Amino acid sequence: MAEPHGDSPRSPVSRTVTVSTLPTGGFPVRIDATAEERGELAEAHGLSSVESFHADLELKRWRKDGVRMRGTIRAEIVQECIVTLEPVVSKLDIPVDAVFLPEDSPLRRPLDDDGALIVDPEGPDIPETFEGGTIDAGAIAEEFFELAIDPYPRAPGAELDEVSSKDDKGDEDADDNPFARLAALRDKL
Repeated sequence: MAEPHGDSPRSPVSRTVTVSTLPTGGFPVRIDATAEERGELAEAHGLSSVESFHADLELKRWRKDGVRMRGTIRAEIVQECIVTLEPVVSKLDIPVDAVFLPEDSPLRRPLDDDGALIVDPEGPDIPETFEGGTIDAGAIAEEFFELAIDPYPRAPGAELDEVSSKDDKGDEDADDNPFARLAALRDKL
């Protein structure tokens, strides 16, 4: 049922599960990314490295033809600090709980009488869709992983200094002012 990824450009940790063969008790999908897969994850997400990536997921049937995925993703990543460019190590512990329905399912998206999508911002997430009778559990795990990555990592104690193009008197240096340079060019013409 679950197959390691081959040449799939979609996700380095792709694990495809055939929905029609899911047992009623659920199907476990465990991903322990290889060094090659971790390298591809790091490159795909702009990280210095992915030291570990483990996903323990369970896929169960949901209602008649849907699938519910629950589990946890644990990863250790290294990023560059946005201030000092020093390595910042982060440990991620990501809960996964998502529901998927076939594209043609009537439960897919609730619509009102005018055909507009009904969304309750305080309610549960609207189920995602899948096509072709398969779900890529690894690609979904990678999406949750991506959302958990800090886009602005900082090393402990790293602070941004105020950047200023003005000297101590508050005056801009005429040589550094691009408009002063343009005015000088205009005067030459």
